[in-house]
Amino acid sequence: MVSLVREVLPELQAGHLVGSRQWPLRAARMDQIRDHGGSGLLAAHLARLGDNTAWKDGPSSTTVGRLVDATLHSLTTPPSTSATPASRVRVSPAAARSRSTTTPAAAAPGQPAPAEAAIPAHRRQAAPAKGAGRTR
Repeated sequence: MVSLVREVLPELQAGHLVGSRQWPLRAARMDQIRDHGGSGLLAAHLARLGDNTAWKDGPSSTTVGRLVDATLHSLTTPPSTSATPASRVRVSPAAARSRSTTTPAAAAPGQPAPAEAAIPAHRRQAAPAKGAGRTR
C-alpha cells in the first residue's frame, strides 16, 4: 500500500499520510478495494487523490488532516463520480424553501423564531400513549 501511495503523491505528503494516526484504517480500506476490484481499481481511486490537490490549500498545520480526509473521500467514492464534494453542491433557495417544514410565519424577517418546530399534522402526538402514566 505504501508503494502505491508513493507513486501517486510526492514523497513528503506520502510520508505524512503513512505516518498519520488514521493510516491503518486507510490501508485496510485500500486492501478491501484491491481484494474486490483488483489493483487497477485501487490505482484509479488513488489517482484521484493526486489529481485533486484541494487538500494543499490552507494552513500548513492542518495539511495532514486535509490529506487524510481527501484520501478517505477518494477511497469511499466511486472513481466515475466527480471530485466535487457534496458540501459544495449549490442548492436553489427556492427549492429548499419548497421542501421546508417551517411555516411561512416562522420565515418572516424580524419575527422571533417559534418555540416549537413545525411538525406536520399527521406526525403530531394527539394524546399521551396508553400506559405511559404511572399506575398503582
